[in-house]
Amino acid sequence: MLIEDLNLIQPIQKALKSEGYTAATPIQIKAIPELLKGKDLLGCAQTGTGKTAAFSIPILQGLAQAQEKVKGNRITKALIVAPTRELAIQISNSFKAYGKNLEFRIVPIYGGVSQKPQTKRLEKGVEIIVATPGRLLDLINQKYISLKSIEYFVLDEADMMLDMGMLKDVKKIITYLPKKKQTMFFSATMPTEIEKLANNILNDPIKIVVSPVSSTVDIIKQEFYYVDRNNKTNLLIHLLKNKDISSALVFSRTKHGANKIVKQLEHNGIMAEAIHGNKSQNARQLALSNFKDKRIRVLVATDIAARGIDIDELSHVINFDLPEVSETYVHRIGRTGRASHGGTAISFCSHSEKPLLISIQKLIGKKIKEIEDHPYPLKDTTVEEKKKPSRKSNSSSSKSKSSDNYRRDKKKTDSKKDESKYEKTWRKYRTNKKRPKV
Repeated sequence: MLIEDLNLIQPIQKALKSEGYTAATPIQIKAIPELLKGKDLLGCAQTGTGKTAAFSIPILQGLAQAQEKVKGNRITKALIVAPTRELAIQISNSFKAYGKNLEFRIVPIYGGVSQKPQTKRLEKGVEIIVATPGRLLDLINQKYISLKSIEYFVLDEADMMLDMGMLKDVKKIITYLPKKKQTMFFSATMPTEIEKLANNILNDPIKIVVSPVSSTVDIIKQEFYYVDRNNKTNLLIHLLKNKDISSALVFSRTKHGANKIVKQLEHNGIMAEAIHGNKSQNARQLALSNFKDKRIRVLVATDIAARGIDIDELSHVINFDLPEVSETYVHRIGRTGRASHGGTAISFCSHSEKPLLISIQKLIGKKIKEIEDHPYPLKDTTVEEKKKPSRKSNSSSSKSKSSDNYRRDKKKTDSKKDESKYEKTWRKYRTNKKRPKV
């Protein structure tokens, strides 16, 4: 279906055309007509499905049509809550792009930076706020933000908020919202707590499931390498010598690990930067900008920081560390298959990560191709072979312990024998009244 078939007002159609949008994605086809009718929405969609446009376009159209009827001071009518700074900025930019022919003020609100520029913009009046939970609550408590007139509420990436421990803040924010509003709830996965929250805040919602997490994007080429943990960086450097890898998003499990990877890559002449929660907002935005503008070839990220990254034509995703949650693998590799572009997902698997690889393959329902021909093969080739020496070592360990116990017991016995000889000599002394020769 074409975008122009979705019954959108001309200012939005014109903006979408200038952004290069022609065909609507499945979630947009299903969601936009229903949201334009004012219905609540529960969307289960992974990254790269076009869900930001699916909720932002109906909100912009609804606000535009209401604005024609009522004119006056700018009042905050729409609130979008997102888990990360990057995602808040990305959503805000999408609203600005789709609504550039409409006279709305959109302000992203997030922590990690001074609040003064944000509060100055809020004081002038805004119609749309895109915020992270923590900073939003701070500004509500300081009376800079009032949510009493909210007509549109979007909770995006709810499962990630659960992972980041933000659910308490989200529930607090919901208490400030009016009961009558249109609510849109998006989550890539549906854990029990997220399902309960959705049931509490949604009113007879339409339910849309697009590209469920178990169906990996087919256009993405997937492969993995068995490699020992201490050789992962060497393998990464070896692969990056291939100029076909024009841009690589590398996933590290930890912040410290991300910094270490960048340091080792730069030591080998490969331009790279890290993006994670310990970096300042300015540093994160600069790293992302450098990567998008091709000034650096490699961006190393943690899952939480990367959730808000939107990069077109990313050639490779590299799982330096396999994710502990199988669904996260699908979210990661989906970043190289956006807008129907192909791409390659490469995973490194150490011996201890083999169970994670098995879980991932079980989730996506197919075997990932193993690349055996590389200079850093795994020394521990199978799980079974790893267990055998472990049992032997336990056995030898127990033998060693038994031997130690035997020597200790023998020493005690010998000591008792010596004491027995001494006592006999002493008794003989007391009987004979002579000092014993000891």
